[in-house]
Amino acid sequence: MVNMAASSQSDCVNGPAEAKPSDLRSVLVTSVLNLEPLDKDLFRGSHYWVPKTQRLFGGQIVGQALVAAASSVSEDVYVHSLHCYFVRAGDPKVPALYQVERIRDGRSFCVRSVKAIQHGVPILICQASFQQLQESPLQHQFTMPTVPPPEDLLSREELINKYLSDPSLMEKHKLGLHKLTAEEVPIQIKPINPPDMFRLIPQEPRQMFWVRAEGFIGPENMHLHCCVAAYISDYAFIGTALLPHLQYRLKFVASLDHSMWFHSSFRADEWMLYECESHWAGNSRGLVQGRLWRRDGVLAVTCAQEGVFRVRKDPPVSKI
Repeated sequence: MVNMAASSQSDCVNGPAEAKPSDLRSVLVTSVLNLEPLDKDLFRGSHYWVPKTQRLFGGQIVGQALVAAASSVSEDVYVHSLHCYFVRAGDPKVPALYQVERIRDGRSFCVRSVKAIQHGVPILICQASFQQLQESPLQHQFTMPTVPPPEDLLSREELINKYLSDPSLMEKHKLGLHKLTAEEVPIQIKPINPPDMFRLIPQEPRQMFWVRAEGFIGPENMHLHCCVAAYISDYAFIGTALLPHLQYRLKFVASLDHSMWFHSSFRADEWMLYECESHWAGNSRGLVQGRLWRRDGVLAVTCAQEGVFRVRKDPPVSKI
């Protein structure tokens, strides 16, 4: 993997890590975000998990692009924002090349542009900006929502088993849930008030869940925690815009862009609350915004994404 261990930041975490003695080194570190250096500012990345769309998972492309960008900056700067456009569907059958362009190196900020390339054409264009850590008296943030702690909630796997135990669940939904259990997604999720996706009842376009990387990452590399957060931030994110429209049959969905702003230090292998909401949908598009909160109430990351949706005009009738 591109070595970012030298980019240590001793104060990048809030207190000691949670005890997870059975965890091994996170596969997000050892495989998913692993890049092979080919030349100066040129890298090759492989793939780990492919969603049922059979296109590359956007979070992995964004995360790998940020790994490539971070490898080209000095040790005293850290990413504060990134803005990406998904311009083509990723092909999971071939590796992706990541080409970094060094746009600017200033005294406080530096900017990198990254192209993810497959079959000779870009599939993602990413702009990332890095900043030296600077103290400022100008500080404020929203208040973190009050929610149950992750220890009191069911995991994604436990929820799936709960759904499968419902004798009224339609067979097609059971088949889809069994496929989900076979997926090896390298993150842990605990939804808060999970929406009923199977009864096709429109719901508020808002969801929250606790999330963290599967396995251990360690506190020594803030660059890497940001790259892992980029991967995590895309999971189940754009689906928030679909919650008011569950009565329609979804034909096609794809992310168009993805932006992130990094505010405070955090650990991606510790539980963070992901608060997602969609304020608007129209013109076959939907906009989703999200906030990643540390357990101590500090706002760590803000995210935004727009996606394209195609649905059937004749909504299906639920038989449940």
